[in-house]
Amino acid sequence: MTVEIQLGDPDLLRDPFTGYAHAREQAPVVALVAPGFGTMWAVTRHAEARAFLADPRFTLGDESFQRLDVPAHCRPYLRTMQHIDGAEHARLRRMVTPGFSARTAAASRPRLREIVDDLLDGLERAADQDGTVDLLRHFATPLPMEVICELVGVPAEDRPQWHVYGRAVAAGHGAAFKEAIPAVIEGAQAAVARRRTSPGPDVLSRLVTEDLTDAELVTFVWHLVLAGQTPTNLIANAIPTLLDHRDQLTAFRDTRSVEELLRWCGPQLLTIPRQAGEDVELCGELIKKGEPVTAVLAAANRDPRAFADPDRFDVDRAPNNHLSFAHGAHFCLGAPLARVQTEVALTALFDRYPDLRLADRTERIPDPATWRLPTLRVSLG
Repeated sequence: MTVEIQLGDPDLLRDPFTGYAHAREQAPVVALVAPGFGTMWAVTRHAEARAFLADPRFTLGDESFQRLDVPAHCRPYLRTMQHIDGAEHARLRRMVTPGFSARTAAASRPRLREIVDDLLDGLERAADQDGTVDLLRHFATPLPMEVICELVGVPAEDRPQWHVYGRAVAAGHGAAFKEAIPAVIEGAQAAVARRRTSPGPDVLSRLVTEDLTDAELVTFVWHLVLAGQTPTNLIANAIPTLLDHRDQLTAFRDTRSVEELLRWCGPQLLTIPRQAGEDVELCGELIKKGEPVTAVLAAANRDPRAFADPDRFDVDRAPNNHLSFAHGAHFCLGAPLARVQTEVALTALFDRYPDLRLADRTERIPDPATWRLPTLRVSLG
């Protein structure tokens, strides 16, 4: 008998790790039911999720971007690499991967530190009269967008508006999100045209020398803006986690490893759904062609079959084969940069403010797919 999980269950929204763990121990594959949206299959265990994410019978498909309510002229640019499989995906990934390698990410560390220090310089100015400041608004949210502007070569005078777009895209829905899409596309077209004639040291300048069309380059910029927001919620989740585990904060400052943070409080609870390309039997369940399937990262990353004492937060955990950046052909392209960006941000923050403490506790946004906060108010100490 299929186990069904109601995505709108208040207990699940309040504590997804406990809720999804319960589902994991009931079955390796469950049905996630969302009233008004239908049913989606979900893989709950680590080994099975890892195998599913690498299974070519499941593809990301075109469904997600086709549902966006945006002007028709924007649609050709919304079909990113995450919607493409096979030879076309391999070609695009081969061209863009060098700009996001672990070596390239490590080389960006000095510039990342400059960006982080500039944001930290502004925290005290942004503080309210009671001496508290919202780190989500003034630190974790602007950082990824500033990094994306560096990658695309956005001029300094245009960056404030790009930050507005970034906040809207990070929200993931609403009128501002809808309005941001054509604005980002227009900005991307301008960036590509600028780099065709005036190349710089950024990633986009390198890509214009590759065998990529303008449309593919504009799509790449949109993909950066869409996918590049992950560090926002990862950093915001990491700060209270480290403050709640002071011994592990000390360990983090020694090792600077973000792997356990990704496993323990990574923002993605579910992977982007894939569709079955044919009828597939998955862990005893018949998945029919076209049906959506996701991996439950909140369950797989705390599966006792893969992690000893999985509910313990341990910065020195090894091995740590979490699935927070997915697995297989669609493993997150920006994972090395996200790792370095998060490590630099958290290290600099706690170096400058060793007495940092939470000013209040905020209920998390009731989102079944993303573990995130609406604010992160702290006292800088």
